[in-house]
Amino acid sequence: MKVVVDMTKCQDHGQCVFAAPDVFRMDDGGHLAHISDPDDALRDEVEEAADVCPLQAIRIED
Repeated sequence: MKVVVDMTKCQDHGQCVFAAPDVFRMDDGGHLAHISDPDDALRDEVEEAADVCPLQAIRIED
């Protein structure tokens, strides 16, 4: 699984951080950071993060 975040869409709302804290986090500057190749065991969390993103900036590639 590969997690792709369109940083031109992302506005750092952070909803993904709450949905999948093992994959997404806010960096020291308040911007989104993420693991691009998380373990497949985290797929449900990542799918939830993609669903709750208000700008639909997150996609999953297999």
